[in-house]
Amino acid sequence: MKERSRLRAAVSASRVDLLLLLVALFWGASYLAAKTLLPFSSFQALLGVRFSISAVIMLAIWAFRKKAFSKTDLQLGSLYGLMVVIIMLFETNGIKITSATNAGLIISLTIIFTPIIESAWRRSWLPKPFFYAATAAVIGVGLLVSGNGFKSPNLGDALMLIAAVLRAGATASQGMLSKSKQGDSFNITTIQVAFIGLVYLLSDVNGAVVAVQSYGPREWLILGFLSVFCTVFGFVGLLWAIRRTSASRASLLNSTEPIWAVIVAVLIGGETLAWLSVIGAIVIIGSTYIGQGIELRYRAAEALSGPNRQS
Repeated sequence: MKERSRLRAAVSASRVDLLLLLVALFWGASYLAAKTLLPFSSFQALLGVRFSISAVIMLAIWAFRKKAFSKTDLQLGSLYGLMVVIIMLFETNGIKITSATNAGLIISLTIIFTPIIESAWRRSWLPKPFFYAATAAVIGVGLLVSGNGFKSPNLGDALMLIAAVLRAGATASQGMLSKSKQGDSFNITTIQVAFIGLVYLLSDVNGAVVAVQSYGPREWLILGFLSVFCTVFGFVGLLWAIRRTSASRASLLNSTEPIWAVIVAVLIGGETLAWLSVIGAIVIIGSTYIGQGIELRYRAAEALSGPNRQS
């Protein structure tokens, strides 16, 4: 019986990990997709159209599910939506000032900040080797994005650092609040996506109208990818996975996002990949594999020892 339980747990963990890697893949691909659409509109208008379309899709799915929104769904969805809006505000303004290299490295500090915040919240610290693996993953990101060299620190770096802390706090809170409160993952994400879409749409209504009128078949296809795979699948999948694993594990697996961004940029965008970036990608993959194994064993041991601590 124990062996069967362990096998089921291993299979379940593998499915969650695979889902998180798919989310990272789609989000990595979103950079090139969004860059392609930005000449047609402002960043706010693009996000307003993207998230509004996603909200419509999710509401259509909700109509078939017919699961009423609870008070918890509305509260958590609005809270998570507000978090994303604030994080994107810092990230957008930070990227405008600093270099893409600095921005990519600083935002990757989320990998370290998330387990620190989650462990402090849970009052249960992950083993030191997990933090070693997370640190190695950050170093890997540094190697991956350092092809064009680093620039001296500026205000943009400070904004990106704040965004990294906010991202970590948002991921940790999604893990802890969603598990402690009864709520439907799909309903929560629907409110979250609708909230984000409404805020950004209202911030540049004219820009959104002009963008929609300017899109051709290619642009609508790219927007469909951003709306369906990067937003609907990405946000629903992330929350679903976090509620079945931990925020720290989700953050570590999502650290592969820049790898997918580089791969897409090379294969589709025609960019070149330096040997230093290849080493960085290998370091990220290796660190993620080691870190998720440490986290899985720790959580399994914690679950087994829970009843003993209570008694």
